[in-house]
Amino acid sequence: MLLFKSTYHIEKMDCPSEKQMVRLKIEPLESVLGLSFDIPQRTVHVIHQGNAELITEAIAELGLGSRFEASEKVEKYAGEEQITQKQILWWVLGINASFFVIEMGFGLLSNSMGLIADSLDMLADTIVYGLSLIAVGTAVTTKKKVAKTSGLFQMLLALIGFSEVVRRFFFSEAMPDFRTMIAVASLAMVANVICLWLIQKASSEEAHMQASAIFTSNDIIVNGGVIVAGLLVYSLDSPWPDLIVGGIVFGFVMRGAMRILKLSK
Repeated sequence: MLLFKSTYHIEKMDCPSEKQMVRLKIEPLESVLGLSFDIPQRTVHVIHQGNAELITEAIAELGLGSRFEASEKVEKYAGEEQITQKQILWWVLGINASFFVIEMGFGLLSNSMGLIADSLDMLADTIVYGLSLIAVGTAVTTKKKVAKTSGLFQMLLALIGFSEVVRRFFFSEAMPDFRTMIAVASLAMVANVICLWLIQKASSEEAHMQASAIFTSNDIIVNGGVIVAGLLVYSLDSPWPDLIVGGIVFGFVMRGAMRILKLSK
């Protein structure tokens, strides 16, 4: 399928609200691959497959004084926004994959349900970022499908985690190593803050990137919870804070999954 870049002048597009109106109107079209806006010049460039008739009609329906200016064939579409997204997603994928291994290993060694829960959350994020990499540069409908798949996977991990927390409540009384919990969760928090900064740097409104930001924001809260659990394990000399926080972590995982599924609609 041939790719084209069509340019439209939109007379009344003089602030971000009109920009958002245009985005919401034409992004759902399956032929649309990407948008770039120039508000001072009141123009929008649309990268799309096939002819521009449906796009022209959709923009005209907004009543913002639109005018089709030109359309040119492009050999390949890899705009600056898509390149930036890929670079950022590769970085956060690598960070999350590394900390999944680190937290799972130390979680098993220290018998900490909180660290194990956090590691599984990191695994969910790793897969999310991998799916998001697949979505970069594809149609908006594909991006929303990726967000939906991410949410369903995160929900599955949450259910598995809840079952393990319940099992340990009834059948395990082993004490977790609070020092390991605090140290590893602190490192993971630093890593997640870096990931969130990278994702926000992309300034993307697309569903798959918003999903990534939601996951990472949840992770920072989770890391803080594991640190608090480690302190409580030490002060109370009980494994219960670790199990409680593990359950809460999976609650955040489930909450994030629900938000992602809502976002994908």
